[in-house]
Amino acid sequence: MASTRIREARESDCGDIMRMIRELAEFEKLTHQVKINEEALRADGFGENPLFHCLVAEIIPAPGEPQESLVVGYGVYYFIYSTWTGRNIYLEDIYVMPQYRGHGIGTKIIQKVAEVALHKGCSQLRLAVLDWNKKAVNLYKSLGAKDLTEAEGWLSFRFEGEAMRELARC
Repeated sequence: MASTRIREARESDCGDIMRMIRELAEFEKLTHQVKINEEALRADGFGENPLFHCLVAEIIPAPGEPQESLVVGYGVYYFIYSTWTGRNIYLEDIYVMPQYRGHGIGTKIIQKVAEVALHKGCSQLRLAVLDWNKKAVNLYKSLGAKDLTEAEGWLSFRFEGEAMRELARC
């Protein structure tokens, strides 16, 4: 029987990660927002000063099984800082290929990010989810996450493109 291993991504995983980033964007109906490519992923995550870290979920075939290991999920995270609580970790993406969902792989990725956070002295693991993705919302709540929109009324904003350029001119 095959097993699942969560490990740090290697530069050689960038093709699989990029493929799954596109799959996630398609699932979220936001493919038009994906602007990076495999080269950018390599440069930004595997250079001298990486801007993000990545874990991959890998299916390891049982001894004697003919197929090779297969990357079926990923989690991209980075460190942020809260002026109230100090070090935090932000889980930017978590994705498991549809045919491998329901086997606890996503939970294992989140657990591994939580381990990293604790090891690095972080007080919080933060993430965002689209409001219509009820399966993910329910998973995060079942794992003990607090919905900050419900509990504290936080809204999320971003500046991009022309709005960011206009802002920078101030």
